[in-house]
Amino acid sequence: MTEGDESAFDPSIVIAAISAFLLGELPSLTREQVAEISGIPSEIARERWRALGFPEVGDDAVAFTPADVEALQITQKLIDLGVIREDSENAFIRTTGRTFARLAEWQVRALLASAIDKGEDDDLSLDLLDEIVPLGEKVQSYVWRRHLVGAASRLLLKESEEAEGYPMCVGFADIVGYTTKSRRLSTGDLAAMVDRFEEVATGLITDHHGQVIKTIGDEILFVTDEPADAARLALLLLEEHQNDETFPEVRIGMAYGNVLNRLGDVFGPVVNVASRLTSVARPGRAVVDRAMADELRDDEEFRLRRMRRTSVKGYDHLEPWSLKRPRADDEPRPGLRDAIEEVLEDAATQVDDAARAASARRTKRPAPRKPRS
Repeated sequence: MTEGDESAFDPSIVIAAISAFLLGELPSLTREQVAEISGIPSEIARERWRALGFPEVGDDAVAFTPADVEALQITQKLIDLGVIREDSENAFIRTTGRTFARLAEWQVRALLASAIDKGEDDDLSLDLLDEIVPLGEKVQSYVWRRHLVGAASRLLLKESEEAEGYPMCVGFADIVGYTTKSRRLSTGDLAAMVDRFEEVATGLITDHHGQVIKTIGDEILFVTDEPADAARLALLLLEEHQNDETFPEVRIGMAYGNVLNRLGDVFGPVVNVASRLTSVARPGRAVVDRAMADELRDDEEFRLRRMRRTSVKGYDHLEPWSLKRPRADDEPRPGLRDAIEEVLEDAATQVDDAARAASARRTKRPAPRKPRS
């Protein structure tokens, strides 16, 4: 593209061409026309449009196509069939919108990078789209169906999914010093570090029968059915930095108990505890709650050490446990700093235990009798 071409370049022309290609035709309908043709009230159509994450448009704006009409009708049919319950309709639509918005953002950036690598400047040619879009749709359909099989299998293997949820391990893996790194590294290096972190963490989680719930910038939220699987993958993830210094150092917090799994996300106190424990963990360490420590206590694969009780947001006396591998016979003794920390932790734990015991005795002590008059 020459300098003269750049000054005359109008992005709206490209946007219109891409829109017509991807949507099948140019927009030709207003919101009211979509509502009338689809049989869906205009206000409901507006709510669903916004829940999908699309920008608001005026009532008189010609911004819709017959594909939008069909999408509304299909959604309504899923609701009528009971696939989407009315009480969870907005949540279902929001989750769908967020998932595909993030996927589309990544895919467009990847396509632009591919075009630049091929010497095509920043142009997304329609020929390239014509070749890639059908392939992408097939892959997305395949991956979706595969994940449907996995999700259905996990659900059916549970005895029941009661209102209070079912027991699982929830973990957060957090990149240490991410804010500092984001200021120091270039955009490309930062993206490469995060991509590597997500790639390794996702692989370990999947290999240990877990599921990635979501990634939140420098943090990954995951779940496993078995605490031992979560403990194994956590230790391997911590050791990745020791084996490869280019992999970021992480800290991990995990908790075990009943969790409510809804629309691909997890909720409940166990999730909150795991998140708080992540902030308690030192760099390169994993910390678990009392319930998970109880599950792992008799497993010789792990070494658990009770830490001093701590107060974090929402929890005044949280009891964290450090998770490590058993010390091998030929393993060198811990350094002076680690040894001092272990002694201090033991002393603090003993003080906490003595204080709780004294408090319990005071509570149980009968009140003195009043003297008879």
